[in-house]
Amino acid sequence: MTRLARLARRPLWQRLIVAALVGALGALGLAPFGLWPIALLALAALPALALAAARPRAAALTGWAFATGWFANALVWIVDPFLVEPEVYGWMAPFALIFMAGGLALFWGLAFWVAFRLARQPGARVASLIVALSLAEFGRAYLLTGFPWAALAQIWVDTPVAQLLAWIGPHGLALLTLVAAFWPGFALVSDRGRLVSAVPLGLIGGAALAFAQLPDGALTDHTVRVVQPNARQDQKWDPKWMPVFFRRQIEFTKAGPRPDLVVWPESSVPVWLNEAGPTFERIAEAARGADVVLGIQRYEGTRVYNSLVHLDGQGQLDGLYDKHHLVPFGEYMPLGDLADRFGLHGFAAQAGQGYSPGPGPALMGLGAFGPALPLICYEAVFPQDVNAAPTRPRFLLQITNDAWFGTWSGPYQHLAQARMRAIEQGLPMVRAANTGISAVIGPRGRILSSIPLGQAGYVDAKLPEPLPPTIYARSGDWPVFLLLLLAAIGLGGMQSRKQTSK
Repeated sequence: MTRLARLARRPLWQRLIVAALVGALGALGLAPFGLWPIALLALAALPALALAAARPRAAALTGWAFATGWFANALVWIVDPFLVEPEVYGWMAPFALIFMAGGLALFWGLAFWVAFRLARQPGARVASLIVALSLAEFGRAYLLTGFPWAALAQIWVDTPVAQLLAWIGPHGLALLTLVAAFWPGFALVSDRGRLVSAVPLGLIGGAALAFAQLPDGALTDHTVRVVQPNARQDQKWDPKWMPVFFRRQIEFTKAGPRPDLVVWPESSVPVWLNEAGPTFERIAEAARGADVVLGIQRYEGTRVYNSLVHLDGQGQLDGLYDKHHLVPFGEYMPLGDLADRFGLHGFAAQAGQGYSPGPGPALMGLGAFGPALPLICYEAVFPQDVNAAPTRPRFLLQITNDAWFGTWSGPYQHLAQARMRAIEQGLPMVRAANTGISAVIGPRGRILSSIPLGQAGYVDAKLPEPLPPTIYARSGDWPVFLLLLLAAIGLGGMQSRKQTSK
């Protein structure tokens, strides 16, 4: 009896438990662990689990179970926002993790179902599964505002393989990852495909060798200072603590030699932009003629915005950007009128039912630094948002409040995705995070200077020069998406011809 036959004889509930446990183990490939070999081994187990399913329903449940384990481990930080006010929201925390993990896993469950229906032969089914899962990840990244957190390509961020992001983007690298894991896994249980399985592994190894010594861009003569006040979320809006955090940022701004640009984190100014004149005067005095970028809230009639502003050397407002990709349930409530009846509001919103979205991606001129692309918080998670910039910026500028993500995996995973955006675009990134991890990131995704998580302080660094536009920056996700569509059509056509010939 073959290995696959022995596995298929196991009861479905046992296979689902194994799939969930393997998925949870595979998520250790993500930050803060970065154990990418474990992730590859976990993915390599999927072909056997998929081929052991005798019916489409069993296949769908297998994919769903694996992905639920993966997302439950990867997104465990999602309980932290509910614990900021535990007396109000604490009861929701376990349900949030369960529904988020299980909900995202539906994309994988659907992919397994489609792959089962699309192909009957084991080799063709594995190929169909690779294509279907890759398309499912597209769906997860784009549909219902998208949430590509814990994507497969993120396991490579600390390795030279991550440089492939500049060529094929995150979905292309995810596709290559599935191929590199699935064909060896298939070969182990079927005694087939051993030669084919060596090809993707060779590509991964070759990329690691080729990109290992790629240099970062040269440094400019312009110094940027990143400020990190370390304001815990349960204290951030406490009237007793707000002056403390503001004074920290003032002291860090005026410390040491004057930089050319100072960057404060998201919502770092505890007043509305509409009434911030005296506050800006204090900031300008501390900056000593340096430009300042900071996060602040503003209102316009009944609308409230999560904003980033640029103050020139005289403390005058010289640029404004409103966050456009808002966090559902965090910054606004879907079906807000209905939710308001139950007293439910966005966690991060400070007024009404939540924030209103800005008009979309826009560049902000920062004097000698040139144009930057502002990104507020989890806008840096979406490569399509960065690619949607009207023209190419000189660098990426992210301000964020990762205090919402706790002190475990969330802040590290958010930083990993910021590094991916830098690689994809060949652009440096300046990242100011309220509680960390603040960093200046080179255009190859390497961290050049940083402030650790949970520490107050500042860091000065020379801004790197951008690299030439990458292939991914020019093409976006379309080439990989079209390739997958053609592959799906081809596999479907092969299956139809086989059924017709019978």
